[in-house]
Amino acid sequence: MESILTNAILSIKPIYANNILSGGKKVEFRKKVFKKSVERVYIYASSPQKMIVGYFTIQKIVEDTPANLWDKFYKIGGIDKENFFEYFKDSNTGYSIVIKDVVKFDKERDPIDVIENFSAPQSYIYLKRYI
Repeated sequence: MESILTNAILSIKPIYANNILSGGKKVEFRKKVFKKSVERVYIYASSPQKMIVGYFTIQKIVEDTPANLWDKFYKIGGIDKENFFEYFKDSNTGYSIVIKDVVKFDKERDPIDVIENFSAPQSYIYLKRYI
């Protein structure tokens, strides 16, 4: 049976969201990752921006210890060592979402205008359609 692809919205701090859009950050580090196959990951730049700014596709997702993820991806991670290890301080496992193609929207989209009953996700939410 063929797997059905879906889309997701990922909450990302504006500094990191903009770094992804500019090409400086090529991997997104996470404590939790999608349980479904995701086609597009929409970037929700969290507070104070609170806008959907673009999307990316996934090359691969790597699961490992935070220390190993740092060793493998720090050069393209777009985050400093102190903030990385602070984020993973209570985690034995982490994920690196390796970013493939990035699309920056010409005009940021207010999620309230495009998603009924939108509530900013703590981590991510699934979508059944494109934005």
